[in-house]
Amino acid sequence: MAMRIDILTLFPEMFPGVFGSSILKRAVDKGYLELHVHDIRAYTYDKHHRTDDYPFGGGAGMVMMVEPIARCIEQLQSERDYDGVFLMAPDGEVFNQQKANEMSMFHNIILLCGHYKGVDERVRELYVTGDLSIGDYVLSGGEIAAMAITDAIARVIPGVISDGASALSDSFQDGLLSAPVYTRPADFRGHRVPDVLLSGNPKLIDEWRMDQQLTRTRERRPDLLAHE
Repeated sequence: MAMRIDILTLFPEMFPGVFGSSILKRAVDKGYLELHVHDIRAYTYDKHHRTDDYPFGGGAGMVMMVEPIARCIEQLQSERDYDGVFLMAPDGEVFNQQKANEMSMFHNIILLCGHYKGVDERVRELYVTGDLSIGDYVLSGGEIAAMAITDAIARVIPGVISDGASALSDSFQDGLLSAPVYTRPADFRGHRVPDVLLSGNPKLIDEWRMDQQLTRTRERRPDLLAHE
């Protein structure tokens, strides 16, 4: 059974380029993944298709209204069961590889893209089961975050990547950054591939890669080794 991801957004036109190419396209074509993008504006009764309004209490910015989002989510939930409804928000849980692995085991999920100053808090209270962030910065909307999260989830669904070992050896899968990688030519303008990689000795190569992973992680992301 294919995993299904429904994305709720005010800007559906942002998605076809990303979802229609590379690994995501192959995942859909092979039947491992279903991607459905829903325009929240289609669920408003406002004659001008407005989906935002001024915040109660004053302040800068606009707030996404609860009613169109509620109608969209309730329509989807009436058609199938969902493992979770996740809001893309800068104050959410920081998404990482472990979360991608966990979410790849779900059958159906909804990703809600926030925009403007955010969504009416009642959306979170009534529908959202988890908030996700892709970093400590603010984007114009949750669309790019939803794309990134979808891609990270898709690549670890069994069968999506032909060489399954490739996804399992990605950075962060074992809590470390990946070791350096090389391909032909073995000598480029005097810069040679490390001899150990040309040795044909799997044990030495594995030891070298592990050493490089630890070294690179200590230098670039020591926070990943804080548990040591």
